Amino acid sequence: MTYQPTAVNDDLVSLPKLPVWVTTRRAETLETVAFRSGAALIVLNQLISDPRHGVPLKLLANRLALSAATATSKLEGRLAREADIRDAYHLTPRGEARGSDGDLLAFWRAAVRLRAGGTDEIADLVGADLAGEVGVWLDAGLERARTHGPLSGCVAVLRAVLEVDDRAERVACLLSDIVLARALKWKTLLPVSARRLTKTALRDLVADGQGAELAVQVLILESIEETSRMARDLARRGEALCFVAPKLRAKGSDAAVDLFLTEDAVVPASMLSPRIWGTNIPMTDRAARRFCDRLVELGVARELTGRSTFRLYGIAS
Repeated sequence: MTYQPTAVNDDLVSLPKLPVWVTTRRAETLETVAFRSGAALIVLNQLISDPRHGVPLKLLANRLALSAATATSKLEGRLAREADIRDAYHLTPRGEARGSDGDLLAFWRAAVRLRAGGTDEIADLVGADLAGEVGVWLDAGLERARTHGPLSGCVAVLRAVLEVDDRAERVACLLSDIVLARALKWKTLLPVSARRLTKTALRDLVADGQGAELAVQVLILESIEETSRMARDLARRGEALCFVAPKLRAKGSDAAVDLFLTEDAVVPASMLSPRIWGTNIPMTDRAARRFCDRLVELGVARELTGRSTFRLYGIAS
């Protein structure tokens, strides 16, 4: 049986959407980017702050964490593929070393669980070498955001970190995301800064090259626009998954559906079996595989690896 999408409900039809004038490319200045970013952030804020829009926020954050890990791998010169990073994290047995790729995703997944206002937690994540400056950098970035707009605050903290250590790209991007979250009073940190940044753009920013700040602001704005589209898409796909949930007769199917609305990648053998993550509900390995295959059959999930073994599943995209 192939799932046929149903008509989406009224809330999904009326999801906040970026106006055309925000996404239209043009010759930019700091003033036009500040204006456009204000509109883009209003839309994203509406999407993630109002539960009626149905955006699965934890899933969005975890998907952005994977994207940020892929982007920062490039910034750090390793060029790991998204699939390799995801595999290194999800398929490494518990207690064994994940390697640099898996550790990078672990960093960003830890980031999205941070309390944006908790400086001690942030310092623990960035490491001892830079922890002493975290509070100063964030305060300066937030002050810049108050006076010149959120993206200017993001750029200020990026530059401050990289002037101290030009190899601390992941920390710089993390603190940029924290400045954005604090400026907008978000409860959940969304990794948006790193997604479109390039090594050249960051190098120019530190060198204070002409137009460097504007170029970096434009790249972050493009990432914010992409994040809004991703949020809208996940809201629709989450609605489709919930619609077919009553057809799933496996014991614990509701809890398993909730897991798909939280995790970007689900490993049947460890996340659904022998117990569904976060619950005491048992599920056999065979039942877990059949459950995932059923979601694929219904058109609301997909297998992510293309392999016949060591499979990963995620909400359809």
